[in-house]
Amino acid sequence: MDTKPSVLFVCVHNAGRSQMAAAYLHHLSEGRIEVRSAGSMPAEQVNPAAVEAMREEGIDMSAQIPKILTTQAVQDSDVVITMGCGDTCPVFPGKRYEDWKLDDPAGQGIEGVRPIRNEIRARIQDLISQLLPQR
Repeated sequence: MDTKPSVLFVCVHNAGRSQMAAAYLHHLSEGRIEVRSAGSMPAEQVNPAAVEAMREEGIDMSAQIPKILTTQAVQDSDVVITMGCGDTCPVFPGKRYEDWKLDDPAGQGIEGVRPIRNEIRARIQDLISQLLPQR
């Protein structure tokens, strides 16, 4: 049995971008990819506008809680995708790293979050096509 590919999304607060990316990846991969998200300085709660933007997509992430980034999470993941946290993410040999330049949805209303959400969805669909070869 093949092991599932695993992806870790990291942003500073683990409240917006990384949560939306994780929710999309889990949803669109239908559980075929292991998904983690974390922040270097986690916020107290997930950004309500991000929760609302994902609800419009039929994805409920209201129960998600920002988590602290651990070296274990990085070691346990095949692909590490950072979103504007840069050097705070520990680097291990043999991992695939990508840095997605995305606007920070913090402090923006739903109108500001939607285009970020849509860009994340497009990137997630591309990532799934790379990680899960078509059967």
